[in-house]
Amino acid sequence: MRVLPKNLEDALKQPVGKLVQEEQLIELLEHEPTIISIGDQVTYTLLKHNLKPIICIVDFIIQRQPCQKHIKKTIQEYGNTHLHITNPPGCISDELWQALEKSFAQPDTWPVTIIVDGEEDLASLAAIYLAPSDATIIYGLPNKGVIVLKVNQTYKQMVKEVLDKM
Repeated sequence: MRVLPKNLEDALKQPVGKLVQEEQLIELLEHEPTIISIGDQVTYTLLKHNLKPIICIVDFIIQRQPCQKHIKKTIQEYGNTHLHITNPPGCISDELWQALEKSFAQPDTWPVTIIVDGEEDLASLAAIYLAPSDATIIYGLPNKGVIVLKVNQTYKQMVKEVLDKM
């Protein structure tokens, strides 16, 4: 298990990628074949616009509150494969890491919904590191918008440096 040390908390509050609003998000992702969504609200936003992430990571919590029933239902009904894992706050558990590795390695199981007992707050780090270089990762930035990140070697190296300190 990787645990986020206190001295890295502030550094990770700075978003990596492009901050967009919902309208821009839909335009940017219309022709993206490999989308990974992290968070309930962004996953629901994609699904309601008929955009299909290959992997989504959710915990059924939005801004520290249980998500609305229609959002939970929409997410629960999505995907060919549902993996239930545990991931404590401020951590990347071995279960989360292995679920992502397995999901990326088995495209015949897509779309995959990874349901987290705990928090998916650091799942973006694992997703960036493990995703193929053509993937697009999206995650919410509460009260600000959505971060869209096209995975590349620069981002992978930045994440590796953080992971090496955890």
